[in-house]
Amino acid sequence: MTLMKRRSMRWIAAFGVLLIAASGAMPAHAATYEPISGSGSTWSQNALDQWRTNVASNYGMTVNYNGVGSTQGRREYINGDLDFAVSEIPFQSRPEDGSAPEVPPFGYAYMPIVAGGTAFMYHLNIGGKRVTNLRLSGPVITKIFTGAITKWNDPAIQADNPGLAMPDRAIVPVVRSDGSGSSAQFSLWMSKQHGDLWTAGMKSQFPTPANGKALKGSDGVSGYVAQGYGEGSITYVEYSYALEQGFPVAKVLNKADYYVEPTADSVAVALMQAQINTDLTQILDGVYNSGDPRTYPLSSYSYMIVPTALGGKTFTEKKGSTLSTFASYMLCEGQQQAEDLGYSPLPMNLVLAGFEQIRRIPGSTATTDPNTCNNPTFKPGDSPSSNQLALTAAQPADCDKRGPNQCVTGTAGAKQETVVTGSGTGGSASGAPGAGGGAAGGDAAGGDAAAAGTAGATAGGAAGGADAVYDSSGNLISGGSGGVAGQAIASPFKIDGEAWGWQQSVMLGVVLLLIAVVAVPPFLSGRFRGKAAR
Repeated sequence: MTLMKRRSMRWIAAFGVLLIAASGAMPAHAATYEPISGSGSTWSQNALDQWRTNVASNYGMTVNYNGVGSTQGRREYINGDLDFAVSEIPFQSRPEDGSAPEVPPFGYAYMPIVAGGTAFMYHLNIGGKRVTNLRLSGPVITKIFTGAITKWNDPAIQADNPGLAMPDRAIVPVVRSDGSGSSAQFSLWMSKQHGDLWTAGMKSQFPTPANGKALKGSDGVSGYVAQGYGEGSITYVEYSYALEQGFPVAKVLNKADYYVEPTADSVAVALMQAQINTDLTQILDGVYNSGDPRTYPLSSYSYMIVPTALGGKTFTEKKGSTLSTFASYMLCEGQQQAEDLGYSPLPMNLVLAGFEQIRRIPGSTATTDPNTCNNPTFKPGDSPSSNQLALTAAQPADCDKRGPNQCVTGTAGAKQETVVTGSGTGGSASGAPGAGGGAAGGDAAGGDAAAAGTAGATAGGAAGGADAVYDSSGNLISGGSGGVAGQAIASPFKIDGEAWGWQQSVMLGVVLLLIAVVAVPPFLSGRFRGKAAR
C-alpha cells in the first residue's frame, strides 16, 4: 500500500469516527441499553414514535412499540409479554366484555406521559369548498355519535354554525372497532355531561351507530375521514392525527359558552382543573365543568404503565435501567416537541410525580432532577402548581362565543379560512339562514383557500403510498401505517424530528470531506504519474 493510500485510509477512518459521533449513533454508554418493548394506546402513538426515534438517534436506545389500542396493551402487559404499556385509562376491575378483572401479577405504577385533546376531525364541503371552521356543542356531538342526528343540516348543527348554510348531506360517524382509551375518554365525557343522551357509561368498546362505520386504531379512523369518499364523515381522535392528516377539527362549546379548539394552550388551561389521585390516575369532572373561556373540555392525560417489581416473561433490571432513562426523557426533553406533534406538555406537578414512579422501576438509573428538566411548562423556581402554557394562554376571540357571529379561521391541519361571500355580522361567516345571508351565499362557503387546502391534502395523500387506504365500506385496501397525509408535521431540513443544527452541519461537512478524501488522491496520483512519465 502506497503512502498516499495509507494516509487516505487513515483520513477515512478518522472522518468515519467523526461522522458517527456527530450523528449520535454511537454514544459512550450505548452498550448499556437493553432493547425494551411496549404496546397499547394509539392516542399517544404519534408522540411515542417521535420520542423513540429521538432516543435511537441520540442515545442508541431501542424502544419497540406496537399501537394495538389501550385495552390490548393492558392485557399484554398482564400476560408479562411487555416491559411497559400505554393506556388512557387504568386497569379495569370489571371489563366490558365480561372477561376476568385486569390485575397484573406483579407490581406496577401509572406514569403520565403527555396531555392532549380528544378532537372531532371531520370532512365536510359546502358547494365544493372545504369547511374548516365547524362548531359543535356537547349535545350535538352526543347525538351525532348515537345516531340521533344524521344530517349535516340538522337544525341543532345549524344553530351552532350561524355563519354556514349547512348542506343536506348524510353524516357518517366513524368510531373505533378496537378497545381504545379514546373511546373510553369520549364516552366518559358524554356520560358525565350528557347522561340523558348517552346512558352506556364509559365504553372502551364503542357501539357502532346504525349510520356509522367502525375502524381499527387512530390511524384507521382518521385515515377514513381523510379519504375522498370520507366527505360527510366525522370521528373522534387525538388532535395530533388531524394535524398529521391536514384536516380540521370542530371547535367544541365549553361551559363559558365559547367554542374552543384543542390546542396545547387550551388543553393546559383545562387540565389545571384536573384532580389527580394518589396513584396518578385522573378525575376530569373539573375539566369538563371549567368556567375558564380558554378551556377545551375533552382534555386528558395518557399513561405509561411501568413495572415496580421484577416479573413477567422478559423484564429485567437492565431493561429497567433503559426504561427509566426513556421515561425521564419523555417527561423532560420529549415534552419540548409535544405541541408541534399536536399534544400538550405535562405540567411540573405531574413531572415530579412521574419522577417518583421512575425511581420505583427495578434497576432505575435515570436522572430525576427538575432543575435540569428541559420541560416547557416550568422553569427552576416555579411552583409545582404553575403551568407556563396556561399562564400565557390567550383568551378566545369574540367570534368564538356562542351567538350570531362565527369565526372564519381554520383549525388543526387546515388553518386556511372558510371564506364566504355575501353579507354577515361581525367576525362571522355569512350565508346561513337568519344570519344576514341567503342559502346561495352559504353554498359558497369554503373559498379558494379551502379548495387549495383540499387539493393539498389530496396531493399529500397521493404521495403517502405506505398509508392505510380504505374502501367506502371501511375495508382496508392497502397500507396500514396511517391515513392520507395531507400535511406533514416536520418541516423540511429536519432529521428524526429535530431541526437542522450543528450536528447536521458537521455530518454534511464530514460527508463532503469523505468524498474528497476518497476521490482526490487517485486523481492526484494519476496526474503525478503522468508528469513523471513526461
